[in-house]
Amino acid sequence: MARGREGTPRRRARGRRGIVSPREPGRDEQGRPIVAELGRAETPQETADRKAAASAKRRTNQTAVNLGIATVVSLLAAIAIVFTVGLVGGESRIQPVDYRAETANAQSSFDGTLVVPELPQGWWANRVLIDRTADVASWRIGFVTPDEQYVALIQTLEANPSWLDGQVKGASPGATVSLGGVDWTIYDRRDADDPGNVAYALVTESGASTIVLAGTADDAEFEELARAVAEELP
Repeated sequence: MARGREGTPRRRARGRRGIVSPREPGRDEQGRPIVAELGRAETPQETADRKAAASAKRRTNQTAVNLGIATVVSLLAAIAIVFTVGLVGGESRIQPVDYRAETANAQSSFDGTLVVPELPQGWWANRVLIDRTADVASWRIGFVTPDEQYVALIQTLEANPSWLDGQVKGASPGATVSLGGVDWTIYDRRDADDPGNVAYALVTESGASTIVLAGTADDAEFEELARAVAEELP
C-alpha cells in the first residue's frame, strides 16, 4: 500500500465526482455567448430586445431604400416629361386653325359680311368660335402675334353699350386714331392691377358691324392687325 509523506497510507479514489468540461472561450458556464459590452451573457429579455431592435433597423433601412428608388424613378419621369415638352414648340402644342375656312363656314349664321383679314408673316390663329354674350351673337378669332402675344378679333352686328363694355372689360374710351383709313377708338387697361387678356383694345364701326380688337399685344402689333382689318371693310 502506498504511504503518504507522513507515512499515512493513501487510499486511491474509487470513481470520479462530476467532471466539468473546459469552458469554451467567449461563453459562460452554460455555454451562452458572452456579450463584450456587458461582460456576461444576455438575459432572455435582452436577447429579445436586441432582435427586435435589429428587425426595426432592417425595416427602416428597407423603407429608406424604397423611398430612394421611388424618388429616383419620379425624378427620371419628371426629366422625361420636361425633355418631351421642351421638344414641342408653343405652336405645336396648340394647333393653328384655318380661320379663313372657319369664317366661311360661320358666315351663314350672320346677316352681314364677316371680316377675314390677310395676316402678315408670323401671325396665326389658335381659336375661332361663335360667342353669345348678353344675348349678342359675335364671331371671334383668336390670333397669336409674332411676339407670342394674343389679340382677339370680335365682330358683331348686334352691338349695344352693355355688350361693348364687357368686351373692353369696363375700360373708358380714349383717343381716336386713324389706321388704314379707318377711325379706331382706344380702350387702354394696361395700368390695371390685373388686365388679363384684355389689356388694350381698338374699336371701330363699319355699317352695321362693330369690330373689337382686344388683347395683350403692343401698339405696333395692334396697328398691324387694325390695318389688315381696315383693308377688308367697305
